[in-house]
This record gives sequence, structure tokens and C-alpha cells, in this order.
Amino acid sequence: MYAVVRRYEGVTDPAEAGRRVNQGFVSLLRQVPGFVAYYWVDAGDGVMLSTSVFEDRTGAEESIARAADFVRDNLASLLPHPPQVTAGEVVAAG
Repeated sequence: MYAVVRRYEGVTDPAEAGRRVNQGFVSLLRQVPGFVAYYWVDAGDGVMLSTSVFEDRTGAEESIARAADFVRDNLASLLPHPPQVTAGEVVAAG
């Protein structure tokens, strides 16, 4: 399995960002082959995190591209800074 974690800072309206992600992005991500799970987290103080899990690297890489497109088209006003993106193979899970 592969996971992608994105950290967004300076989020101007976390509740609205969550609503848009839930209503638009989640369904797009579920269409990516190998999709396992997705979580969108409000960490407070204008920080939001997303975690995507896929069966393989190809799905994880496609999720990075889809997320960038979705943010550009739907969340740019709420997420003013590019995310810190970390991706890699899952080596332990519970």
C-alpha cells in the first residue's frame, strides 16, 4: 500500500474547505484505481491535513494530480498556500 499526506497551512475557512472536499473531492478520489481510504483533518490554527491510502504507487501518484487540480479549481481561495506533500510505501499498519 501507498499513502499520501498533504498539509495545508493558512486555511481561511476550515468548515467550508471540509464541506467542499466532502461534497466534491471524495467522490473523485474514490474513482482512482486502488483507492483504500481518505481522511480530511482539521488540525486547528488554520492547518488541515489529508491522508489518502491506495493499493499501489500508481493510485497514490494519480491522487496527487487530482488533488492539485481540485484545489486549483475549487479551493484556491480557502487554501492560499501550496501543501506540503509526503508520499511513500506503507510499511506498517494497524
